[in-house]
Amino acid sequence: MFTDALNQSFRRIWWSLVVRGLLALALGVLILVKPFDSIAAFALVIAIWALFSGITEIVHSFDVRPFFGSWWLMLLGGLVSAAFGAAALYFYPVLSLAFAVTWASLWLALSGIVGITVAVQQKRAGLPWGWVFAWGLVSMAAAVAAWISPPATLAAIMGLIAGFAIISGIALLVAAYRLKSVEQQVKQTIHQPSPA
Repeated sequence: MFTDALNQSFRRIWWSLVVRGLLALALGVLILVKPFDSIAAFALVIAIWALFSGITEIVHSFDVRPFFGSWWLMLLGGLVSAAFGAAALYFYPVLSLAFAVTWASLWLALSGIVGITVAVQQKRAGLPWGWVFAWGLVSMAAAVAAWISPPATLAAIMGLIAGFAIISGIALLVAAYRLKSVEQQVKQTIHQPSPA
């Protein structure tokens, strides 16, 4: 009975790892093979996610209204998100892609500002600061480049997503392979005769 339940559990986990790994690999390869279709799909995901997230926040704001005095902040956030999602669907794909480029640029700029600030503090404290400062400058330059060249930014974003999908797919398949050896070890341990 215990062995059957354990076998079923191992089988479910193994299949889950294999299917997720193969899907991640397929996604990564598909992005690399069909970059323009992938960018269009990425824009659609951003629009649908914003719309769905906004509607969910609006509903939750009314749910927490009796318990949370600032429920209207959640409502406002939901309205903004839903409005952006609807506008992104209407102005598809331009608004979503502009959002992705802007978000990436702001993230890089913020990383650069934080890096430079930390480097200045490290210099004042007498700590090594050069590499952190260089990282901050590179991040700031990347932010400017991302803002100036949206197509290159979108290509970089899609490349990162493809790379992450391929690496995570391989990792999941390796985990599935290793799970088989763990399963064999567990079965051997269970079936060993106990010492008398």
